[in-house]
Amino acid sequence: MAGYSSHKDDFLKRLRRVEGQIRGLQRMVEQDTYCIDVLTQVSAASRALQSFALQLLDEHIECCVRDAISEGGQEAGTKIREANRAIARLVRS
Repeated sequence: MAGYSSHKDDFLKRLRRVEGQIRGLQRMVEQDTYCIDVLTQVSAASRALQSFALQLLDEHIECCVRDAISEGGQEAGTKIREANRAIARLVRS
């Protein structure tokens, strides 16, 4: 079971909102909207997706990583390394 399962509906709602922002961007380009206005909306969509990623990472740490640590063994180290790599990717983007 995924760590976000208990909040799945909330995550899907957030993703649908981002999807709507992307569709809005497509409409803006189709309508030849001023470049800076499009870029402003790109920035907003990017922030929304980043916020989603951070919330998902938080769920992963609170559930998957915590459970692996409490169970002990090599799985804990693997989950911690995965989380660290995910954080590094988010920081670089």
